Amino acid sequence: MNTFIKFLTLTGSRYFILAGIFFYTFYVLFYKPMNHKKIQKNIPSNRDYVREIRFSIFTLIIFSLIPTIFIGNPDIASHTLLYKKIEEKGWVYFILVFPIMIFLHDTYFYWTHRLIHHKSIFKIFHLVHHKSTNPSPWAAYAFHPFEALVEAGIFVIFLYVLPMHQIHFFVFFFFTILYNVYGHLGWELYPKDFNKSRIGKWINTSVSHNQHHQYFKGNYGLYLLFWDRMMGTIREDYDETYNRITNT
Repeated sequence: MNTFIKFLTLTGSRYFILAGIFFYTFYVLFYKPMNHKKIQKNIPSNRDYVREIRFSIFTLIIFSLIPTIFIGNPDIASHTLLYKKIEEKGWVYFILVFPIMIFLHDTYFYWTHRLIHHKSIFKIFHLVHHKSTNPSPWAAYAFHPFEALVEAGIFVIFLYVLPMHQIHFFVFFFFTILYNVYGHLGWELYPKDFNKSRIGKWINTSVSHNQHHQYFKGNYGLYLLFWDRMMGTIREDYDETYNRITNT
């Protein structure tokens, strides 16, 4: 139980602190001077925020149970590829694992995301998240428990595919919630013409994910637009919308 509380405290604090900071900054403190740059001009209702936070709490519980089971239980942890000392693999390996994690997670997310958009299971798995047609930072973890289990699957995959240090998980999943909050922010933080740059055209943006919430179709990536571009699922109006938002 102590291990679960530790993971719940860590996961919950990251969500509430980061989502809270971005929400207060954009939706309260600087809302009026920045309103003209909002991707969708209207503002979510208080009911939307309550729903997003409520389902996020369920997600936090599930996201804390998984590491409790696979890391907190020595009998299971001993069969994973988790290692204790960075020196065992070296600093070069330690650093190079991060871009691999990003690509693996983005690949996992893209294909599972498309799967749960299938009409036969969409209402069960994914409709809860898409009730935020105009998402706020609180929507970052607003998943149905079934979807939260799917999302947590990448944690287990990492444990059995790549030798991982606990710091990898700490840093990576901090980055994950940070990028998730940005993706649901409602404002674009990348600069004008970033979407056309050599690197930027492969990076997922808040505009891209906001369009996915608004229209329910296209732009399925998490960190990257690699699979969306490769599979032809990038929305045709993405660049036009990005340019319009960043030129205001």
